[in-house]
Amino acid sequence: MRRVWAAAFTLLVLAPAVAAAPRRVVSFNLCADQLVLALADPGQIAALSPYARNPAISAAADAARAFPITAGSAEEALALGADLVFLGPRDRLATGQLLGGRGIRVERMPLATSLDDAKAIIRRTAAILGHAERGEALAARLDAARAGPGSSPTALPYERRGYAAGPTTMLGDALARAGFRHARPEIGFGGFVGLETIVRLRPDALVLNDAPGRADDQGTALLTHPALARLYPPARRIVVPDVLTVCPGPGLVEAIARLAAARAAATR
Repeated sequence: MRRVWAAAFTLLVLAPAVAAAPRRVVSFNLCADQLVLALADPGQIAALSPYARNPAISAAADAARAFPITAGSAEEALALGADLVFLGPRDRLATGQLLGGRGIRVERMPLATSLDDAKAIIRRTAAILGHAERGEALAARLDAARAGPGSSPTALPYERRGYAAGPTTMLGDALARAGFRHARPEIGFGGFVGLETIVRLRPDALVLNDAPGRADDQGTALLTHPALARLYPPARRIVVPDVLTVCPGPGLVEAIARLAAARAAATR
């Protein structure tokens, strides 16, 4: 059944874009921002989402500063003369209906939970933008970003309050591509992993979304626990910011490269 759903997803995102290449693209979605910036001509980009320039949540914040941003309203898209608007998978339903009713093409950015999903979304978005070859090039970069031969150390993504992203996420898939084995493969999409479990399993590395600092609140206190500090000095902590693995795009290439470099250093 999982293969059937995967095949259906691929057919959906790879459906051919028959319309002419858009000339005025507006994005109201964080992940669409990043793909538009990576794949479109600058002259095609009319505006990006309200989140595009925020480095805390966007891997393309620097590039986004060269373009206007919106508050995410249909009225703005109409005023900008948009002929293509990207929305999230389930948000702004009324906005999508209004714009579609005005003859504007509306595309919803699918969610990705694997690198195969990401590549399919990249290719489809590039085709919609009229630059299929750029999508192929970016997908090829994802394929090329992988570990070399060698052993497969274990790693555990670890976040606030002890939450661990599982192997069936983009971060989990990136870990596997970089040559790591997930320390808790049974948690699927993710779940909470107690400190006692880490001490017992002793994965070879922790993958954090930020460098450990002060325990500013209860959520970060666990990450500064003396037991973790003893078992996981800086050399055994890999920092991969969330912004690199949330969306399909160049950020994923950087995430895999960071993980692969850490794995190579750990197995020398």
